[in-house]
Amino acid sequence: MTHLEKAQELRARTDKHFNCCQAVLVTYAQDIGLTEEQAYDLGANFGSGMRCGSVCGTLTGALMVLGMKGCNEEQSAALLRQFREKHGDINCAALLKKSHDAGIPRKEHCDGLVFEVVQMLE
Repeated sequence: MTHLEKAQELRARTDKHFNCCQAVLVTYAQDIGLTEEQAYDLGANFGSGMRCGSVCGTLTGALMVLGMKGCNEEQSAALLRQFREKHGDINCAALLKKSHDAGIPRKEHCDGLVFEVVQMLE
């Protein structure tokens, strides 16, 4: 199973919710030396922009993955820059407002960001 397929599987589950950060972390759990349960627990408070509309959970999860893989500051900055250039912001509240104004349902919006960031990590 590819990382993208794993992320898609997690976001499609109806028995357990995976916030955006958890979906990214659990997708890469094995690669970064965590169990899926540990990754799920680690990301619990980073959904909805750290629960306050701040930095998108997909990005906080991705930065944790990059850190665990030994990536440097330049690589992390490149990921953030690429995301900001594409979406105009990195904060959950602003991203959600933009998608709401465009008529995109929240789940569809968040799923899309999870899948995009997982592909960026590849």
